[in-house]
Amino acid sequence: MQIVVTLDCVDTEAQADFWLAVLAPLEYRRGFHGPPYLSLIGPAPAPTVLLQHVPEPKQGKNRMHLDLDFGTENLASEVDRLERLGAARLSEELSEHGFRWVVVADPEGNEFCVFNPPNSTNVAE
Repeated sequence: MQIVVTLDCVDTEAQADFWLAVLAPLEYRRGFHGPPYLSLIGPAPAPTVLLQHVPEPKQGKNRMHLDLDFGTENLASEVDRLERLGAARLSEELSEHGFRWVVVADPEGNEFCVFNPPNSTNVAE
């Protein structure tokens, strides 16, 4: 079985650059490229991220999103890194049931979360 996460985008090349930088700790690389698709492949069992060109910009809230745990000690520093790559912070740090997270968006407005799970050794500052 293989899991592929498909992300609609207007500019697949720019989105590929952004997501490769975001996912750099997992050593993602470019894979299949045949319009309207460009795939980003990580080491097994990481899912493939398939960028699909669409003519219209994102509208409304995502019905599905990625939650990324970078294992950072400080969510704010990871969000700062993502902002330098072109992400936009959409929330302050939130918490519930031991989870801590910040909602951000990629350069085309697709939301995703940077989080720490419960019982994490990570420390909020």
